[in-house]
Amino acid sequence: MAHADSPQPETRADEPLAPQEFQEGFTLRTVLGGLFIALFMLPGGIYLGLVAGYGIGEAAEWVTIVLFAEVARRSFHSLRRQEIYILFYMAASLTSAINVNRGLYGGPLSGLIWNAYFVQSESAAPIASQIPSWAVPGPESAAVVERQLWHPAWWTPLLLLVATEACGRLGWMSMGYGLFRVTSDVERLPFPYAPVAASGATALAEAGQEGWRWRVFSTGAIVGMLFGLVYIALPVITGVLLGHPVQALPIPFADYTVGIENLLPAAIVGISFSLGNVLVGFVLPFEIVLGATVASVLAMIVLNPILFHAGLLPSYRFGSDAFMTKLAADMDFWLSIGIGVNVSVGILGIALVAKAVAQARKYRIERQFSLAPPKGRGDIPLWIAVCAWALSTGLLVLLCRWLIPGFPSWLLLGFGFLWSPLNSYISARMHGLTGRGVSFPYLREASVIASGYQRVDAWYAPLPLYDHGWAAQRFREVELTGTRFTSILRAEAFMFPVVLVASFAFWSFFWHSSQVPSTQFPFAQKFWPVEATLQSAIQQVNLPREGGDTNWFLRAIRFDYIALGTAGGLGLYGLFSLLKLPMLFFYGFAGGLGLFPANTIPQLVGAVFGKRVMEKRYGQSEWRQYAPVLLAGFSCGTGLTAMASISLALIAKAVSHLPY
Repeated sequence: MAHADSPQPETRADEPLAPQEFQEGFTLRTVLGGLFIALFMLPGGIYLGLVAGYGIGEAAEWVTIVLFAEVARRSFHSLRRQEIYILFYMAASLTSAINVNRGLYGGPLSGLIWNAYFVQSESAAPIASQIPSWAVPGPESAAVVERQLWHPAWWTPLLLLVATEACGRLGWMSMGYGLFRVTSDVERLPFPYAPVAASGATALAEAGQEGWRWRVFSTGAIVGMLFGLVYIALPVITGVLLGHPVQALPIPFADYTVGIENLLPAAIVGISFSLGNVLVGFVLPFEIVLGATVASVLAMIVLNPILFHAGLLPSYRFGSDAFMTKLAADMDFWLSIGIGVNVSVGILGIALVAKAVAQARKYRIERQFSLAPPKGRGDIPLWIAVCAWALSTGLLVLLCRWLIPGFPSWLLLGFGFLWSPLNSYISARMHGLTGRGVSFPYLREASVIASGYQRVDAWYAPLPLYDHGWAAQRFREVELTGTRFTSILRAEAFMFPVVLVASFAFWSFFWHSSQVPSTQFPFAQKFWPVEATLQSAIQQVNLPREGGDTNWFLRAIRFDYIALGTAGGLGLYGLFSLLKLPMLFFYGFAGGLGLFPANTIPQLVGAVFGKRVMEKRYGQSEWRQYAPVLLAGFSCGTGLTAMASISLALIAKAVSHLPY
């Protein structure tokens, strides 16, 4: 991989992968595949997210591909590469996370379930009466108390959700396509991760064949099923039968923070027994895993006790578990430091983009290029994409004006028509150069505070602050698979109503049949109260305070710490460059400051084992091909076990609500 300081190659390394012709991938078989995912995989993702904190993920992709490839083969047909990619695309989209920190999967309705929990939570008590009814019914409403998502009080939030989802999809597809045309067709950026993703999707064509991929996948699936019996099936089944889940392996990890507090106060010590973390270490770039682990251990185990003794962690209390300790440490110190480090990453990203643009001018002048797209790729005129993006953005601005009429209109227009396209272009170029986007943390929060608007409803309005740069890489992946762009348009149009209906149906069932969170959902039970505390603090930052008291979240935003984090991030980048360390190590280090060592340490174990043992045994190139397939098989096996146990749990819940 080329160094990021040399962003404008004469030729793209992935040019040999460019297809000679494009074919339609959205067919009747992919329609059936999408319905299969929505009906059978999506509910499993919901349950698994609440229990273990992660969705069904790659299991949905692989199970769907394997099943439909086998059915096609027995019908004396075969799935084309384009059909396989569309199945992969729909599986990834339908089962993607809505909020990883909260374990929310299963489509956009999960956000409404979270709002219902939040409005009833103790943390939200100071502002519950100010949360608008168009976002969530009040805490005393029968729609919330009786957990009825079909109650008339939910109709307005549901209609608002449909409108914002439609505008969001139209916005990212239109702007993403335009950014792809600029960064890929004109500027010829390499998009280093696009060939990896495209190859990973199309490699599924071997599913059902006795090739090496199938053998490696089967091995991973068996390991995943055995692990899933202990890690997922045991707590799910015992939770239904006994009313309290029995965990042989702690979920999400074993917490030793309290036990070591006398020796290392405020140190966050624990270990995850999820085998998935080890296998993730097999797949992720070694430099990223190493950087993230070094940063998390340094911050959470080494520096936290030093900061406590220096009096910089006043919110920490002895007896706090890992989650409350991390919340206290973040509010007192690491939140501002993390913002500063992310600002430094953003500054470096803008600098790389500026340098690349300057170098690209001469490159584009010397090279003959045309805006005419390749024949048969399924392109649409650029003016249609621009108009579609402008329409979606304009509708969001008008919707915000209707929902929060007191919010400054110039800010809404600036967000939608100036900042979002500029930020998206910078992010698209970063994806094209390094495979990683650029983010500006707490921009939404800073904007609401700067606006002078002093109401809670601003936090629930669909402010047009977006980064669609990632979508440019998505279109590059589609191009590399030889799939016509019209296939993606049709797939999105098909998935939109399907995911809304399926999400409504399954979340209605889950929420009405069991309290969320509860002992049956250990991940949600541990993390949701912490998330609610943080959200409540954020949503009070713009409210007037009596007696000059400062909001907890505002106290956590220390501009001197932010400046220190920014300077430290830039200094570390310079130091790592002098030491000739890869840029991926810097990105891993920057992202690892806010992670639990309990998760990063097992990932490092997997990365070291893969590099030192497996690469020597199988060879570097072979192991790098095996590892993603092994992880996919493991995810599939774990997902199948989860689906089986979840099916039993759902049957038990359904039977328990019958009137006889």
